[in-house]
Amino acid sequence: MPLTHSPPPSLTISQNFWRYAIPSIAAMLVTGLYQIVDGIFVGHYVGYQGLAAINMAWPITYLLSGLGLMIGIGSGTLISIARGEDKPQHAQRALDHAVLLIAAVSVMALVLFVHFGETLLTIQGANHTIKALALQYVQSFGWAAFVTIFAAAIPMIIRNDDSPKIATGLLIIGALTNIVLDYLFIGIFKWQLQGAAIATIIAQGITVVGGIIYFYSSRSSLRIHFTTKNIQLSHCWKIISLGSSVLIMYLYASFVVALHNYQFMQYGTELTVGAFAIVGYMMTLYYLVAEGIAEGMQPPVSYYYGAKQPQNINKTIYLAIKVTIIAGIAWFALLYSFPHTLIGLFNSGNTALTSEAVGGIQLHLFAMFLDGLIVLTTVYFMAVDKAGKALAISVSNMLVQLPFLYFLPQWLGVKGVWLSMPLSTILLSLIVMPLLWQDIHQRCKNPPLDIIVNN
Repeated sequence: MPLTHSPPPSLTISQNFWRYAIPSIAAMLVTGLYQIVDGIFVGHYVGYQGLAAINMAWPITYLLSGLGLMIGIGSGTLISIARGEDKPQHAQRALDHAVLLIAAVSVMALVLFVHFGETLLTIQGANHTIKALALQYVQSFGWAAFVTIFAAAIPMIIRNDDSPKIATGLLIIGALTNIVLDYLFIGIFKWQLQGAAIATIIAQGITVVGGIIYFYSSRSSLRIHFTTKNIQLSHCWKIISLGSSVLIMYLYASFVVALHNYQFMQYGTELTVGAFAIVGYMMTLYYLVAEGIAEGMQPPVSYYYGAKQPQNINKTIYLAIKVTIIAGIAWFALLYSFPHTLIGLFNSGNTALTSEAVGGIQLHLFAMFLDGLIVLTTVYFMAVDKAGKALAISVSNMLVQLPFLYFLPQWLGVKGVWLSMPLSTILLSLIVMPLLWQDIHQRCKNPPLDIIVNN
């Protein structure tokens, strides 16, 4: 039985890119609403201490999304390559192994969160009040690890099954549910950060149920099997290998936020951490767009790679680069021009918090479009089955920040903490962009043998 999903022959390269990219960007923004809406309600109903607490919990809970996306994009890449090669049995095999990995990783995450959550908060410098609030959030997600990981993975798998609109629709339903429940649990019931966590978990559960229904419907030729039959460790490792760069990106984000939290507590106050949380939400909005562009690029690029169409790969990546740069510059211009309006979404009138956040936007976000390009390059190498390069970039993105975060605060104080990320991003981009450029042009010079023969 051949795979029924392939790019419609009437679509141009640009149309096929946007066919995936628009739902992918929308999906990422909707996913980000979980985090951002939590921040809005916590900022207004709990205050800057609540913002500081959720910002210290976030590096821990973000790991769950990273694990889910690792599995989702790793298996999704294999599904898209199988579609390009017209090998439906390989696509089904990828889905079967993805489900097993989700279950296994969820058990490990539960143990980590429940037993070491408090320790991970202490390492970031959380005081008694902040730690108590953050622990509510962390432990709730620990007990629901399976739901959160599955909710992150399944939209990516559905998108690579050539149903990007359905994937986006499931995420929208979950996000709208989260908004309603946040208002109920935080605003009405006063459950503080535990209410935010429970609201998110319920909303993610809706996404999971909808995804399972999709794979038992006529829309998909694949089926979810909760079984260990015909499972091979080598296939599990292939998924992890392909998706590991995404996990590293999430580990990088978690690690860097945790280090920033620690340094802000050392050189600033709880208020500074609260301001960093607000600036982080602003960064997250662009980062999600950039990640959406990258993940929207991945299915067609993987398909073209499987179908041995190098020219189409290059046209797609050029378009994705242009969109990523324009989006980053435009968003920073908006933030720079209207900071008080956007900060007001998370602040109920604390002028000191507003002042600190305005300074943070100016110092911390001016190079964020380069961070978007690094994300795009990482996903590109993963999409063309070069997991080693993708992983190396992700690891480098994390390691390059360490000397900046260590030395700059000693010289510049709080300003040094704010400047660490953009300066390290500029340095890494000077290395990563030539690698991307070289790979693109190498593909043009050395097309696959069958293309040469056919032409």
